[in-house]
Amino acid sequence: MRMYDLIMKKRNGAALSAEEITYMTAEYTADKIPDYQMAAMMMAVFFQGMTKEETAALTKAMAESGDMLDLSGIDGIKADKHSTGGVGDKTSIALMPMAAACGLKIAKMSGRGLGHTGGTIDKLESFPGFSTGISTAHFMEQVNRIGISIMGQTLSIAPADKKLYALRDVTATVDNLSLIASSIMSKKLASGADVIVLDVKTGSGAFMKKEEDAFALAREMVMLGKSAGRKTIAVVTDMDQPLGRAVGNALEVREAIETLQGKGPEDFLTLCMTLGAQMLLAGGKAETEEQAEAMLRRVIDDGSALRKLAEFVEAQGGDPSAVYDTSLLPQASYVEEVCSDREGYLTGMVCDEVGICALMLGGGRETKESEIDLSVGLVLKKKVGDYVKKGDVLAAIYANDAGKLAAAASRFLKACSFGEEAPAAGRFIKGIVR
Repeated sequence: MRMYDLIMKKRNGAALSAEEITYMTAEYTADKIPDYQMAAMMMAVFFQGMTKEETAALTKAMAESGDMLDLSGIDGIKADKHSTGGVGDKTSIALMPMAAACGLKIAKMSGRGLGHTGGTIDKLESFPGFSTGISTAHFMEQVNRIGISIMGQTLSIAPADKKLYALRDVTATVDNLSLIASSIMSKKLASGADVIVLDVKTGSGAFMKKEEDAFALAREMVMLGKSAGRKTIAVVTDMDQPLGRAVGNALEVREAIETLQGKGPEDFLTLCMTLGAQMLLAGGKAETEEQAEAMLRRVIDDGSALRKLAEFVEAQGGDPSAVYDTSLLPQASYVEEVCSDREGYLTGMVCDEVGICALMLGGGRETKESEIDLSVGLVLKKKVGDYVKKGDVLAAIYANDAGKLAAAASRFLKACSFGEEAPAAGRFIKGIVR
């Protein structure tokens, strides 16, 4: 085969065969196809699209370009959860212990944050000593022993995706449904879980701004999971404002702990219950959604989910005392309240702008090499739909630099909009794709 011929074929609108896609992916990963030819192919795909068969073939080829994690040594059904990313999304920190406390085996690979969306690994490192840099043997032994482990994605998992994504990122070819779906699902398939539950965000703080695009992505990913023999469910959820109230690594960990104590924000608890119920159903631990939700509520009420979080943190080198005393988490030097300069209903909050405020404070990465400050961020005191009086506190900002604090406060105020009438309440859970 010649890459030139494959580029021309796709440019002209024809479908590539599975063999052609496998060849192209393997040769590019092995540095035998130059970037300029693969860039031309990605642009052809961007404009011509891919069939479901092509997308499935690309996903399989990228998953198989490196190590395929074999979890057969773990007893029972293994489950994983993935979010497409958002602001204040600390879901894994609360949800995974909840599901594990219900008897499901949680074997999860996670990544770090980049830009205005935080990464689960960064948040977990708020626990002093915690590490996801564990061996596969440790990972599997821990899941067998306590029912839960989260490890960092290794370089040998889906290397073709890493290389292709870096190329797409600099050639304006990221925003294509098939390429997004295959990128996400190749890593999930290579990670070896039997059950994959996807949280697909939509709104101003999400990659998919439009609801119809989020549902299209959800359907595509569910199709890819099922074609690979995995039980795959996608839940489409709102990200038009930050999830919960905390935005920032240690602050989000604290909120996840409060949720496991039965004191968390309503929207965040709703998300954990919805995703958790789908995990328990697919994992054979419950027969109905009502039964699954009752199980999840019970492990919060009896404290077993919180104890499971502490057990998990300790197993990966962290200090479990911080689960019970959140003052041991990283603390910022300054806390300043941002007050409203007007009165009315809070009608909107540009979600990704709130994420950028946390980034400005040092709580996120502008590049992969950036150092992050785990202690900084924002805690919202008002959310969309609340009535606000002049002088009411909108948010508390946590910072270690007075200049950054002032800049973040100014930007946060500009992200808020007000009106005389309460905004129409939208659905937080948009739908479930099975």
